[in-house]
Amino acid sequence: MYVRKKKYPSGNIGIIVVEKINGKMNELVTIGIARSDDEIDGFVNQGKEWIEREKERRHPRLDLFGDECRKCEQERMDAERLLSNITNITIDGADLILDRVFDNVGFNRIDDGIFRKLVKARLSYPASKSSTVEYLKNHFDDDVSLSKIYRYLDKLSDSQHRIVQEISVDHTRKILGGHIGVLFYDVTTLYFESDYEDELRKTGFSKEGRHKNPQIILGLLVSIGGYPLAYCIHEGNKYEGHTMLPVVTEFVRKYKLEDFIVVADSGLMNSDNVADLEANGYKYIIGAKIKAESKKIKEWILSQPKNDCQMVEYNKGEGKRLLVGYTSDRARKDAYNRDKGVRRLEKAYRRGSLTKGHINKRGYNKFLSMEGDVKVTIDYDKLESNAKWDGLKGYLTNTDIPASDVYAAYHNLWQVERAFRISKSKIEIRPMFHFTRRRIEAHVCICFVTLKVYKELERLLKLADINMSVDKVLALAQTIVTIQLTLPKNKQTISRTMLMKRHQRIAPLFEDDFWVTR
Repeated sequence: MYVRKKKYPSGNIGIIVVEKINGKMNELVTIGIARSDDEIDGFVNQGKEWIEREKERRHPRLDLFGDECRKCEQERMDAERLLSNITNITIDGADLILDRVFDNVGFNRIDDGIFRKLVKARLSYPASKSSTVEYLKNHFDDDVSLSKIYRYLDKLSDSQHRIVQEISVDHTRKILGGHIGVLFYDVTTLYFESDYEDELRKTGFSKEGRHKNPQIILGLLVSIGGYPLAYCIHEGNKYEGHTMLPVVTEFVRKYKLEDFIVVADSGLMNSDNVADLEANGYKYIIGAKIKAESKKIKEWILSQPKNDCQMVEYNKGEGKRLLVGYTSDRARKDAYNRDKGVRRLEKAYRRGSLTKGHINKRGYNKFLSMEGDVKVTIDYDKLESNAKWDGLKGYLTNTDIPASDVYAAYHNLWQVERAFRISKSKIEIRPMFHFTRRRIEAHVCICFVTLKVYKELERLLKLADINMSVDKVLALAQTIVTIQLTLPKNKQTISRTMLMKRHQRIAPLFEDDFWVTR
């Protein structure tokens, strides 16, 4: 601010206090209009006094507000000194949660830093091993080389496989009150981005439609609630029905199970498998292939009244019971799917593109019939016969539990299917780019542990009444940072995890008390 003299057309002189801000002149106040030199000097002195008063108003004198100003200055200096001592900032909210879940299950028994990092990375950032290396380096300044990870996978032994299953079983028993009770088994296929087969990776029927890609078969045993218990790996061309009994038998022997029920889908069952289950004294509930039953049983099934959501029972002797249920919802779905498939066949028939090659394909081509060697037609009598089975579903069991419990147990098989979906979509267990058996087994082992950690976090969220999915919790946690600073004199390190208002819903997961009784 300064005093400016401004000459007007009348010859008078204006005394004005002005201030220059960002290159622009602003007039603050006009002190007066002078008509003589004496008046000019007087107004100039008044202007200077006005400037002093304005400066004092804008910036209080230290002798009046000295303590307050010194405190403000000290705070500013302390803040700058604090910021200058920050040595690291990590985006580790998800990592901190997964660490606690990992330990809560009991996997901290495995004193292996790389194993822990690979498991957590598959949930936080599921990607290739090379991308995992970049993730660890960029987020945690953790320099783990790709070659070190590959060497580690090569050394991951069979004992590790047994230990992780033992830990998973012990934890599952604990959360189920000491009794596992029901074993659910199912298989899926995992394909490889390769054109070459070996002793493990074989082409076969792919559940994902990748029939030309080499694959392996993964069998998974889970408890009620979908908690993983054990897994097995088989050649890609092996009949899936032959994979179940060995893993169940080994599991029962190792953990000395006595009162349990094996639940499996009809696709895994044939007469030999059922006979083997009975020979071992196992109780079972399996999906029955009611259309493949004897003529007598099929006639009995079709003669029963179709009452919605009711089951009828047929005693097959030797302790075996065939339960058949009907639901109108299933009937509508069966009819819709059949009509859709037939319309597709009729379209192909009109085009003249139906050939005898269609006879051996899956799906609704079962309604085709071949006349002579070349003419293929649609057999509408088969359609009418098939419609009689709409809405019917069979269950075969050697238990004596009520029919409602049989139904409930079998329909909990969706827990295995969901476990496979989580493994494929969230954990991204496939496609696999490993080419040696040891690395494939190590990769599956890591994904099995990751699935267990996922399910445990899901359970803890329900206990804490945090109504969010695991995926949303981890996504929100990935916006949480931990600030680390080092004191300049004694070099002591202090860390603080910064939770913002938007993290309020998941804040309990960062409190020690939350994990005491879990």
